[in-house]
Amino acid sequence: MAKELPLVSENGEDPVQFIEPEDGCSTTHLDLFTRITENCMDCAMEVTLMGEKYIIPPRCAFLLSDFARMQPLVGYGKFFDLIVLDPPWENKSVKRSGRYSFLPSSQLKRLPVPLLASTGCVVVTWVTNRPSHLRFVRDELYPHWGVEVLAEWFWVKVTRSGEYVFPLDSPHKKPYEVLVLGRYRGCGHHSHSSLRMTELPMEEQRVIVSVPSALHSHKPSLSEVLRPYVGADARCLELFARSLQPGWTSWGNEVIKFQHVSYYTVEPTDEPTGSLLEESSPHFSLPPPTPD
Repeated sequence: MAKELPLVSENGEDPVQFIEPEDGCSTTHLDLFTRITENCMDCAMEVTLMGEKYIIPPRCAFLLSDFARMQPLVGYGKFFDLIVLDPPWENKSVKRSGRYSFLPSSQLKRLPVPLLASTGCVVVTWVTNRPSHLRFVRDELYPHWGVEVLAEWFWVKVTRSGEYVFPLDSPHKKPYEVLVLGRYRGCGHHSHSSLRMTELPMEEQRVIVSVPSALHSHKPSLSEVLRPYVGADARCLELFARSLQPGWTSWGNEVIKFQHVSYYTVEPTDEPTGSLLEESSPHFSLPPPTPD
């Protein structure tokens, strides 16, 4: 990992490109690695990217890049009302399994959150059960970004029969994960959210219960749970994403991994091109998280 991670490019290139309906399955010309890609349609689209077919949700945008190439996201010109992070935390299990690369905690400070956050932006970070990671987020990372810590919530994982996935007193794996929530209090940027003038107080502790995905480390969507705190028209960003959400902007080096058509059951519309999808249902979809 480089000591200095460049956030700004000097090439002057427009950071945004669009997936158009007439593109059909011929989208090999898109530059996914140095430009934001947007689907502005109100329906999902099936497109071919890098020789593979992917389902792109409606009204979403994404950047496929590594940690050192986030300039297009910074140059996107949007300030977000909600930023959700699911960092690849370093731990022994990850090192042994080799399922994904990890990032040292100290490198997270280089994420340009202050350049992306609107006034009062809600910042949410998924944290493993390692106490040092939780302390780092609360005592170092959020203060570094100018984010005020407001709450810790818990995602409790249960089986379809309602049992904990692991014993609650297990000394090794816990049946829950922590979310640290805060609001950006640094130098304010413009925000279009109507709730910014009437900021709702956030519950200090809340439990969210759901059946986890069969896919490793795949988190439940927080859109509905967080909507009261950011508003229905909030601009939302996910960092370290591995899938896309309708209406959201997403960034990560595997940002469209779980958008591959092999994970979905596709129902085409009557459009003659066959590129527009009325609905796309992932094979791994599960009931949404239900607040306790």
